[in-house]
Amino acid sequence: MTAHSFDFNGQRLDARASGALFWPARRCLVVSDLHLGKSERMARRGGALLPPYETEATLDRLEAEIAATDPDIVVSLGDGFDDDAAGRGLPDAVCQRLRTMADGRRWIWISGNHDPGAICPRMPGQSVDALHDGLVLRHEAGQGPDVSGHYHPCVTLAGQRLRCFLVGRDHLILPAFGTYTGGLPVTDAALARLVPQGIAIACGGRPFVLPVGLQRQPRKKAGGWRRPF
Repeated sequence: MTAHSFDFNGQRLDARASGALFWPARRCLVVSDLHLGKSERMARRGGALLPPYETEATLDRLEAEIAATDPDIVVSLGDGFDDDAAGRGLPDAVCQRLRTMADGRRWIWISGNHDPGAICPRMPGQSVDALHDGLVLRHEAGQGPDVSGHYHPCVTLAGQRLRCFLVGRDHLILPAFGTYTGGLPVTDAALARLVPQGIAIACGGRPFVLPVGLQRQPRKKAGGWRRPF
């Protein structure tokens, strides 16, 4: 199984094991927090030197999702680039690869906190602050219901940290799709405030669904109530 289907704000959506979201009714593929050019940005700013392969690895995965879903629309939910300079400085081969993926499709870059400026002219598509098209798509969760990214939610299963979708009543928060991206546990106060109760859909070999924010209730027994161990 490569996807878990669920309902959010009256729409049927597919959380794909890759971390991409597919919206069948709109033939729309949504990814968040690609952070293309992160290794270059870190080297430029004097940070840790990382192997400069993350952009190609991220695009490999994105290309596979486009091939699998054949979308009419591709949306990047912000932080498509690790900063504006990284976006402007991507090699021509990377820009051409993006243009090939976008051929015959509508391609939308939503501005994020890492890349608030206009996209480089060598890139395909258009840049917008948010998208309102049956669902509200933006980088950071605001007035819900909305679909967003920014927080890089994750869960820990069997000692392994996994990226995840976080789904509540008012907010659907996508995992980071980029290769060199960390994660924020769904139990963190920032995420618990947005989704006090809902589900997490862990990414990996197959999507795995976990409850989030459900308080364990006392068990009733003869003679009164007893709290669980």
